[in-house]
Amino acid sequence: MADFMKLMQQAQQVQSKLQEMQAELEKQVVSGSSGGGMVTSTVDGKGNVTKIHIDPSVVNPADVEMLEDLVLVAVRDAQKKASELAEGEMGKLTGGFNLPFKLPF
Repeated sequence: MADFMKLMQQAQQVQSKLQEMQAELEKQVVSGSSGGGMVTSTVDGKGNVTKIHIDPSVVNPADVEMLEDLVLVAVRDAQKKASELAEGEMGKLTGGFNLPFKLPF
C-alpha cells in the first residue's frame, strides 16, 4: 500500500509541474512569418494568436486572397513553433519519455 501512496504523490507532483509548465507557456511568445516577413503572427506558447502585423505594401484591394493566404501561412508557422516549444518543455518534464497521448495545448 505504501507503493500506491508513493505513486499517488508522484502523480500529484507531475500534475503540479504540468500546470506550472502550462502557465509558463502562456507567458512565452513565438513569431511566424510569410512573404519574406511581410506578414508576421505572434502567438503565446500555447498557440493562441496575440498579434498580427501586415506590412502596408502587401495590402492590395484587388488581391485580398493573397493577403489571406499570407496571414494563414504566418499563423500556421507561429503555431507550429509554439507546438514545438510545448513539446520541448514537456520533454523536460517527462525526461524525454514519449507519452502515448497528445496534450490538450
